Amino acid sequence: MQKLLLAVDKVSTVAGQFFAWLIVALTFMIAWEVFSRYALDNPHPWAFDVMSMMYGSLFMMAGAYTLSKNGHVRGDVLYGFFPPRLQAGLDLTLYILFFIPGVVALAWAGYGFAAESWAINEHSNVTANGPPVYPFKTIIPIAGAILLAQGLVEIIRCVVCLQQGAWPSRGEDVEEVDVEKLKEMVNVKDEDIAKLDALVVTNKDKK
Repeated sequence: MQKLLLAVDKVSTVAGQFFAWLIVALTFMIAWEVFSRYALDNPHPWAFDVMSMMYGSLFMMAGAYTLSKNGHVRGDVLYGFFPPRLQAGLDLTLYILFFIPGVVALAWAGYGFAAESWAINEHSNVTANGPPVYPFKTIIPIAGAILLAQGLVEIIRCVVCLQQGAWPSRGEDVEEVDVEKLKEMVNVKDEDIAKLDALVVTNKDKK
């Protein structure tokens, strides 16, 4: 079971990391469009549509990735103090009541939008000769399907936590700051940090 959970985590991670490269493409595209518009006096009417579709694709495909890393925003002010079983019970209830119906609706409706867009060879009508829209709309059901699979994995994790009293492990990925590795790099131990904290407190008391 754990291998299956981690396998779905891996799919969400690979998809998220692949589409994360759109940030690089967007950066270069925006920079070029600004240069072309103001330096060369040659704006491209389709550029804004393409940028919006690229960012929308990134945003949708990052949903399952973020869920696999337990990175979505929640009220940790209270949630973080709850025992694991209570956390799992709350998560399970919210997944069943809100997440599953919402994501199923997203994937179902997205499939209809994408199919219709391909059938009529849809292009953006914001500008003349706008870019094709059907590749972007195809992302909607794909993102919904991956997010739904990841949500089912999270539901299984909730059930396991309710049974065992502890959250099962997740797939590892890049962290913003790896504190332990940072300590190793600068040769700092926990004892040194504790001594420094005590010294700071002592100096404050003297003042």
